[in-house]
Amino acid sequence: MVCQVMNQDHIHIGTSGFSYTEWVEAGFYPKGTKTAEMLGLYASVFGTTELNYTWYQMVRTDATERMLSRVSGDFLFTAKLTRTMTHEQDEEWRKQAALYRRGMQPLARAGQLAAVLVQLPPGFDRTPGNRTYLGALLDELAGLPLAVEFRHASWARDSVFRELEKRRITLVTVDEPQLPGLFPCLDVVTNPDLTYIRFHGRNRAGWQSGAMQKKFDYNYSSRELEDWLDSYGKALIETPKQSLIFFNNHVRAQAPANASLFRKILVRS
Repeated sequence: MVCQVMNQDHIHIGTSGFSYTEWVEAGFYPKGTKTAEMLGLYASVFGTTELNYTWYQMVRTDATERMLSRVSGDFLFTAKLTRTMTHEQDEEWRKQAALYRRGMQPLARAGQLAAVLVQLPPGFDRTPGNRTYLGALLDELAGLPLAVEFRHASWARDSVFRELEKRRITLVTVDEPQLPGLFPCLDVVTNPDLTYIRFHGRNRAGWQSGAMQKKFDYNYSSRELEDWLDSYGKALIETPKQSLIFFNNHVRAQAPANASLFRKILVRS
């Protein structure tokens, strides 16, 4: 039985990234679609997206201004923090944080920056050094709408949740294979203004292989999404002022198909 979601205006569903050439082959984008045309086409179907490229390279104001010109004024963006501050921890990470903040200004000024995703790697466990670094990083990014995604299970503790709550930072809820050491799927709300949910898929063998294409090659069934909604929907979707839901199983355009399916399940719930 699917839980009753009374008001859906605050729920925003989309995909992690939108610029995938394989989505043309899979039929989500029309044949012959060029990369520069993808955001506009995507925005005709979904009202939000998670920017993936900002993890690989530093975001620039000219790029975010171009993106704004291709979507409507109510379209929402979230963006991954650049890897030099999460996975590589560049010695000049404070300068990187300042550059990132500058690149986000057009989206923030337009009121279309819903969140900044601080995605931490699986090896980033809860050591004293990592705790100190993360605290300093969050301080440096203060003022931005922050959401933290832990991958290591050592961070799943009440003291961490209380600190996020004190800072009004969102704990990202992850749906992924239940493997030893991975952060579990929780219905913990640390920021009453925002919940952030990422569906990575449940391809256990793919995650264990480490191959990116295998890792996110998964197609959720209606039953799986309905069961998730029953288990976590009330706390994560009904309670906050705004809920962001992204599907990261991008292989073969399964993400947009599952995002559309989840939206239909919410409508009929």
